[in-house]
Amino acid sequence: MILVTGATGTVGGEVVRLLADLGERVRAMTREPSKGATSPGVEVVRGDFDDPGSLAEAARGADALFLLSAPGPWLARHDEAMVATARAAGVRRVVKVSAIGTGEDHEDAEVGDWHLAGERALSSSELEWTVLRPSSFASNTLRWAPQVRQGRPVPNTTGNGRQGVVDPRDVAEVAVTALTSGEHVRTVLTLTGPELLSVPDMAKALGETLGRAVETVDVPLEVYHERMIAAGVDPEFAAFAVDGSRKVARDGNARLTRDVERVLGRTPRTFLTWAADHSAAFVSG
Repeated sequence: MILVTGATGTVGGEVVRLLADLGERVRAMTREPSKGATSPGVEVVRGDFDDPGSLAEAARGADALFLLSAPGPWLARHDEAMVATARAAGVRRVVKVSAIGTGEDHEDAEVGDWHLAGERALSSSELEWTVLRPSSFASNTLRWAPQVRQGRPVPNTTGNGRQGVVDPRDVAEVAVTALTSGEHVRTVLTLTGPELLSVPDMAKALGETLGRAVETVDVPLEVYHERMIAAGVDPEFAAFAVDGSRKVARDGNARLTRDVERVLGRTPRTFLTWAADHSAAFVSG
């Protein structure tokens, strides 16, 4: 039995689907079971990282765990609670989704810092663990969909800074490989796409897919911060997001690895492939 947290999200949902297609017994954990997967062989259970009883029930009888929690200042608490629960339940293997750059020396606060506690809880345990540190997800550009559908420029807070943008489907495939084989135990995998891309690069690729230009508009970081606060974003999260944009703008995340290729035996999907496969999201209709 493999327990999948974050089972209704972009990566978690794909992990559930892939495991089910392999014939694995899957338990999908979500705070709202009515939104869970309904594939054959998938058991949907309620689980809340702040509810120890629900975690214990979700982990009961599981052999492996896919650990993914929404980023935020609560992440350390959630990861530590889930790892402790997994150990108590007799779970043998854990694959955790972290973030590129976690634990590395840097000047600014980073989202990856929120993952440190969870990574350390795993590395100090007897569990068979694998940590995945993906770069920026191609699917983050879905936030542009309202502007693209209306023919307006998409916001750019990172200038011409480049990242090894990764397709979340590749992240899910790597996770499934690590969950179902013993080849990547006690390994940290940094997952990137095959090319370094800036926001203007991705807008251009999306435009090629849609057959029309997609423009960008630079957003000063102070304006970005003000907009997040006005939208009710957690202040600590907003500060981390600004610091992250500043780092990317300096090419501080301009990094490519071959870890996806080493695990899957093929090159990672390109952003253009992702855009073509998700073009409907950007079309009015």
